[in-house]
Amino acid sequence: MTRTGESIRATRGARLPAPRGPLSDWLVDALADRTTADPPEAALRAPAPFGADLQLALYTCYELHYRSFAGVPAEREWDLSVLAFRAALERTFLQALRDSVPGVADPQEALAELLVDPVDGSGVADRLRDGGQRWQMREYLVHRSLYHLKEADPHAWVIPRLTGSIKAALVAVEYDEFGGGRGERVHQQLFADLMAGLDLDPGYLHYLDAVPAPMLAVVNLMSLLGLHRALRGGLVGHFAAAEISTPPSAKRMAEALRRMDAPPQCVEYYTEHIEADAVHEQVMRHDVLAALCQAEPELVPDVVLGIEATVLVEDRLAAHLLRAWDHDSSSLLLPLPDAPNGPCE
Repeated sequence: MTRTGESIRATRGARLPAPRGPLSDWLVDALADRTTADPPEAALRAPAPFGADLQLALYTCYELHYRSFAGVPAEREWDLSVLAFRAALERTFLQALRDSVPGVADPQEALAELLVDPVDGSGVADRLRDGGQRWQMREYLVHRSLYHLKEADPHAWVIPRLTGSIKAALVAVEYDEFGGGRGERVHQQLFADLMAGLDLDPGYLHYLDAVPAPMLAVVNLMSLLGLHRALRGGLVGHFAAAEISTPPSAKRMAEALRRMDAPPQCVEYYTEHIEADAVHEQVMRHDVLAALCQAEPELVPDVVLGIEATVLVEDRLAAHLLRAWDHDSSSLLLPLPDAPNGPCE
């Protein structure tokens, strides 16, 4: 491993994840100082872009830029061997995203399907509202914990890459996401309170080993777009898509939790998003996204990519969840105690 200097101190945090293949196996061993070998070239040649091994390895690389892992020295964030390894994974993932989306020319056209609330009731939030069981709700929250316990953090990376009124508008949205200056209202904390209310562990990354690749890809998309200035248009597109799609699903989730007689602290996370994100949608669509496309038209393709890739990874996650639940099986790799069966193969 390339070192940038003497170890400052080991960070506190979650333990390194259990590997899921040769890529994540090498990375975990390297970060734990169990190997000085080069990354496995054969595994890097043609990894499955949405597969568990690549997605976990990429998630682990990205986590070094968030809160990192217990026992991993802080300077490993900028270890050249890890960065080169991450870049190879990113090229595979980004190309797969580009190849898997329509690539329409107009960002507003890309947003169009998000502005129409589906009437067929076939989504995850619909399933949970209309007949979902408590164990399915708890599983869903475990999946989403990988993002919502770091909610708004990936989008903060775009702030120094914007200017003027566009920056100001995006910061206004982020300010709400971070609780308007009140720690107990930070959306990450509200989600932790929600988890605790349903007897789930709200610890950061507590469930990383339980969550499969489709959810890892949801978070990895945000980190990919956030960590690259060249992809700042993509992050704005992603942020806009997320804010537009949240209020309708949040309303269904609140109804689902009330039907399950969940404590008020559980419902509060979603009721907060029903009102707040309805306002955020307008700000993101007009004051941020449209203004950015006008100011920097060369970013339009990446804005579209951010929107369409968000739909793609969320649809893949929904398909995974519903397929497992259709078989009355757990959607997690490590099922919760109240799940009826093991993971759906």
